[in-house]
Amino acid sequence: MSLDPKLRQDILTSVDAGFEEQISFTQKLVSFPSTRGGEHAIQDFIFREYRKRGYALDRFSMDRDAILRHPGGSPWSEEHSDAPIVVGIHRPREETGRSLILQSHLDVVPAGPAGMWESAPFEPRISGDWMFGRGAADMKAGAAANVFAMDALTRLGLQPAATVTIQSVVEEESTGNGALMAHLRGYEADAVLIPEPEDEMLVRANTGVLWFQVEVSGLPVHVREMETGTNAIDATYRLIAALRELEEAWNARRHEHPYFDDLAHPINLNIGKIEGGDWASSVPCWCRIDCRIAIYPGTSAASAAEDIRSWIAAFAHGDPYLSNHPPQVTFNGFHTEGYALEPGSEAEAVLERAHVAAVGEPLKSFTTPGYLDTRVYALYDRIPALCYGPVSRNVHGFDECVSLSSVKRISGAMALFIAEWCGTEAKS
Repeated sequence: MSLDPKLRQDILTSVDAGFEEQISFTQKLVSFPSTRGGEHAIQDFIFREYRKRGYALDRFSMDRDAILRHPGGSPWSEEHSDAPIVVGIHRPREETGRSLILQSHLDVVPAGPAGMWESAPFEPRISGDWMFGRGAADMKAGAAANVFAMDALTRLGLQPAATVTIQSVVEEESTGNGALMAHLRGYEADAVLIPEPEDEMLVRANTGVLWFQVEVSGLPVHVREMETGTNAIDATYRLIAALRELEEAWNARRHEHPYFDDLAHPINLNIGKIEGGDWASSVPCWCRIDCRIAIYPGTSAASAAEDIRSWIAAFAHGDPYLSNHPPQVTFNGFHTEGYALEPGSEAEAVLERAHVAAVGEPLKSFTTPGYLDTRVYALYDRIPALCYGPVSRNVHGFDECVSLSSVKRISGAMALFIAEWCGTEAKS
């Protein structure tokens, strides 16, 4: 049943009343340099904020063995974060509504050279409608919206009439193991909402992602005798060209996959890092590349990984040098599958009503060729997994920023969604 019009307006007014505080909260989150492995302080901060609000609390480490046993688990490298997962749990006096998970991740990607930013990446700056800073969009504005959408009900003397689990995870940018760990911990609900920066749209489908390293060996000699050696970096260039052929072969199959057939290039291979050699005047004897590639929903990570190994092996077999010195392939991060959110769920209908009320336009959906933690809930809990969030610019780039007016709109939509999906009761 739709919300009473007066309650709907009261909730939106409450979101507006708390928005200056929400902006300050978001700035505080952005000020933490929470790159991979450095998320402990920000997770401690969010733990304290959940405690202030009276939520039942859970803070736990990732169980490496349990993750690696699960089909959705990604490989565990030396760089894997050991920061905890933090969960705040609202429990109603009487469970009359539908339960909900609100999730965010507080790990961010590296900022890159500080000189390429207009202002320091971890010193949040507001200019007009935009808040700038690494993670402002991806996804600290969403993390704050989870908290303040609930606060909007509290200011009205209300609370959800169902269990709401607010999860703050890490490793979203590297493996997806944080969200999977919350699932393995036993948290479940009737729906999940994750406010990633999705331009006020609902994600209809997204890809899975694989991370892998390829290491190529060479034969080092002095450059005066270069023809007698083998340059590992040159050999790696040849290998990259072969991987580009795999990328195009996978893109050519997009018409076989619903929601992806209209995208020009849904499968993107990124050569994200390259290292090699020891000396400018020595033919390099090693080169290593770090790669990321997408896979379609319905394709298992294991089968895609085997395809990559086979493709590299076939190329090496036909290369005069690499045929005798096969490249070494290691899967070292994301090993995740994609999903599609089929239309027609009640959760989507409730979000659409909330969006129309808060934004004033019909809710649109789209397909994204990137990783999202919603895959855990779509694939393994099999519940409606809603990814929906604010307008942003330059995610993962310099001068990343999020639209504050959009954050207010989606926070209003989220608060309305919580109220209708979970129902409300007088705050205890």
